[in-house]
Amino acid sequence: MGKASSKGMLVWLGLAFAILIVDQASKWWIVSFYRLGDATTITSFFNIVRAHNPGAAFSLLAHAGGWQRWFFTAVGVGATLFILWMLRSHHTQKLFSFSLACIMGGAVGNVIDRLVHGYVVDMLDFHFRWLEPVFRGGHFPTFNVADMAITTGAIGLILDEILRVRRSR
Repeated sequence: MGKASSKGMLVWLGLAFAILIVDQASKWWIVSFYRLGDATTITSFFNIVRAHNPGAAFSLLAHAGGWQRWFFTAVGVGATLFILWMLRSHHTQKLFSFSLACIMGGAVGNVIDRLVHGYVVDMLDFHFRWLEPVFRGGHFPTFNVADMAITTGAIGLILDEILRVRRSR
């Protein structure tokens, strides 16, 4: 990897690291000042809470008996290694690399939680009456900064692919 290649990749690694720091700082704050289940109402549709998720998105496999901790840790580590490989060769593609960096920062943040706590710490609770038919009490599943970064990255990858297909026509 040449100097220009290394410098270009550092921008994306820096973004991933910044996401990781914000994610871990917010989780540290929640763990330090909230007990499991504690909540603070911020608005009529948003609360800060302390929740634990031993599963994946939407608590997928949350009650699987413990093996999922190591499975999702391995998936996060594997994704991170794959993203590093992809960033090395595609760091000049801005939207693509931005998206990968977001996913990597979030994945590492959730992997750290699984290794340290055995679950992911969540704290952002949005609830709307119109969600009641889908989610109990209208509460969207609680999430964290890492989840926001992963979602942003996934949306970015979809957008990048749509733009790539349009350019190729």
